[in-house]
Amino acid sequence: MKKAAGAVEDVSNSKALQIAARAGYAVSGVLHALIGVIGLQLASGRGGEADVSGAVAQLAAQPTGPLLLWACFGACAALSLWQVGNAILGYRLDSDNKLTKRLSAIGQAVVFAGLAATILSFVRGSGQSNRESTSDWTLTLLKAPFGQALLLAIGAGIMITGIVFAVRGFMRTFAKDLSLSSSRPVRRFQVGVGVVGYIAKGIALLLFGLLVVIATIRVQPEQSTGLDGSLKALREQPYGPYLLAAVAIGLIAYGLFLMVKAKALRT
Repeated sequence: MKKAAGAVEDVSNSKALQIAARAGYAVSGVLHALIGVIGLQLASGRGGEADVSGAVAQLAAQPTGPLLLWACFGACAALSLWQVGNAILGYRLDSDNKLTKRLSAIGQAVVFAGLAATILSFVRGSGQSNRESTSDWTLTLLKAPFGQALLLAIGAGIMITGIVFAVRGFMRTFAKDLSLSSSRPVRRFQVGVGVVGYIAKGIALLLFGLLVVIATIRVQPEQSTGLDGSLKALREQPYGPYLLAAVAIGLIAYGLFLMVKAKALRT
């Protein structure tokens, strides 16, 4: 058992896996930036699907689409495995080995595993709209025993996560995970895109969770339409196109922050 644990720890701490894991953050950054661009298109009255599936579909449409998707899948899968290693084996610095950080690592492992699965589904040609899959998932849970209570808890959890993201943006607590540049302009850019990005991501998650709660209370699963539906619902509000454009720009900023994190992450 000790040998097996040692082997797992060696893999988790290997330079190759760390490089691939950093690439996973960069991939997520690109996808968030694409979602933001699609959001700007929606704000200007054009169509599009402003969620992960829409962003992945845009990558798949490129001339080197299959190769790009395989590379993105590998990077996200590596990041998920790396986060599992962090959660189980801990971090190098004792100050990082807090329960909250390990739980966060588990959450990130699940998120990036899901992202890898979404990308793989497009590689295999079976990619599905997140809007449709979210509605189907909501309907399935509503029919299950205690499904309504579970959905309410999930929606509330997503909303709370959104609030946490926004607070992290306002408080700039994300900066402690980075090795910030010694150059003042670069450091201001690194922190600036983090502040704007975290707040925008928080707003998007808050809207997403709110739609899940509303769909559950009304027993109307078709209203649970994921991030794309949340942004389109925002567009229909007073001054909606302007609000949507602001959130979309924030998501682009969050994408840029994740690219910064890929390089500056303190490990």
